[in-house]
Amino acid sequence: MTGADRGLEYLGASRIEGPIVVVDRVRDAGYDELVEIKDAAGRVRLGRVLDVSREQAVVQVLEGTDGLSGATLRARFLGESLRLPVSKDMLGRIFDGLGRPADGGPPPLSGDRRDVNGAPINPVARRYPREFIQTGISAIDGMNALVRGQKLPVFSGNGLPHDKVCAQLVRQAKLPGGSEEFCIVFAAMGVKRDVAEYFRRDFEASGALGRTAMFLSLADAPGVERLLTPRAALTLAEHLAFDLGRHVLVVMTDMTNYCESLREVGTARGEIPGRKGYPGYLYSDLASLYERAGRVEGSAGSITQVPILTMPSDDISHPVPDLTGYITEGQIVLDRELFQRGVYPPIAGLPSLSRLMKDGVGEGYTRADHPALASQLFACYAYVKRARALADIIGEEELGAGDKLYLEFGEAFERRFLTQGEREDRPIEATLDLGWEMLGMLPKSELHRVSDELLKKHYKEKK
Repeated sequence: MTGADRGLEYLGASRIEGPIVVVDRVRDAGYDELVEIKDAAGRVRLGRVLDVSREQAVVQVLEGTDGLSGATLRARFLGESLRLPVSKDMLGRIFDGLGRPADGGPPPLSGDRRDVNGAPINPVARRYPREFIQTGISAIDGMNALVRGQKLPVFSGNGLPHDKVCAQLVRQAKLPGGSEEFCIVFAAMGVKRDVAEYFRRDFEASGALGRTAMFLSLADAPGVERLLTPRAALTLAEHLAFDLGRHVLVVMTDMTNYCESLREVGTARGEIPGRKGYPGYLYSDLASLYERAGRVEGSAGSITQVPILTMPSDDISHPVPDLTGYITEGQIVLDRELFQRGVYPPIAGLPSLSRLMKDGVGEGYTRADHPALASQLFACYAYVKRARALADIIGEEELGAGDKLYLEFGEAFERRFLTQGEREDRPIEATLDLGWEMLGMLPKSELHRVSDELLKKHYKEKK
């Protein structure tokens, strides 16, 4: 709006539906502009403009529309989008979904207020993601390694321990050598209070909170708040990475809750639904979040993303995981069968994939044998799956000696390599040594993906 119009208050709304308020006869409003909404008692709520036309502005009220009346409502358009004050002092603090203090502390002291939608990164200025981030989880570090600047989502299902895996990632993630320039931004959307309290206590007890900024949008908060929570978190991450040169890991859970809020708002606006009722722009909306990861020329820092999402009915073809997979560079999949058999973390060996792993492991990053070892473990475990499928048809006693040996390898691989304690932080060297120990259960003649030089150096056949 123009400077003169920003002081105007518009009285009344022609329609209030869900989180949506439609204000008539608005002049010069802009998309994504902040709006102050006053109820009859004078209480102020924030909103943002979703759509504008010649005579109307569609406003999304961030704190819900309960108690608002179309006859008495007053709206004032502020002429700017939502901005977040950013500072390194936000590490060690807890905020709500809009970036307001939720730990009883004061607001961040910063004159630097950033638009939560971020600024587009020139593709030419992007640097290729490289260098290893150690999570201390063998199933990730050994076979699906995370690389600085990567987007690597975790696909889970209802009832699976993704919250525990999430907390373990935050506690244990580090750069090789323990650089102090590594920090974490954690965003939780639509989580229950007990889950939020679990994260807070876990991070405090482990000391991880000191290097973490938490943004919590609880399940009882207005659903539309979830749409801004990851944006606020990524805005702080961009300041830490590209202004201060830090390496930032952004963990976001649960992206399915975020998408449900997007569908809720789309329905309230009367939009034509796409797949399973989600708006047709779901792909581009998710991309606007995921593409804020990476590395840029002129900055030593990086943003690495681990979005966590739950798949309804364990359906990996559901629109949320399906579209996420198109945008990101791989996925970590939690497997219900492994979970029911007592394997933690239940990370599936074959569906999981890190497409950028090859650029962050090996000599100079982890160890020279890492790429070949991971490839060989993957190949052997794939054969285990085939042997198990054959055993289900003809019976295990009818299998040949070689297939039975692979079944023994598969059991040991799941119980010793994949399985580890919730508080067990395995160094990458221990993970790689354990991988070679697993391969020692198989004869050399079965190991076609590792060189004779590596076999001579690392292979020890189990007697």
